[in-house]
Amino acid sequence: MIKLDIINHVVDQTGITRPKAEMAVDSVFNAMKNALRSNERIELRGFGVFTIKPRKTGIGRNPRTGEEVSIPPGKAVRFKPGKGLQTV
Repeated sequence: MIKLDIINHVVDQTGITRPKAEMAVDSVFNAMKNALRSNERIELRGFGVFTIKPRKTGIGRNPRTGEEVSIPPGKAVRFKPGKGLQTV
């Protein structure tokens, strides 16, 4: 499923126009992105929880030269499915 499929589903279920459905879907996704940027937890009951977890530093290898490269610490988005989604 892609973003366009979600927009089409919103149009079919609600009967609103496609531009309004697109704005609504974009608004939800932007709100989620902003919350994750702020290290906030997103909990959607019955669906799941999105959280930001720190990533450790590490050592990687350049595949061409075999040279070791240090990997800086970062952040990763994690998703834990809710009970309603686990039963699917």
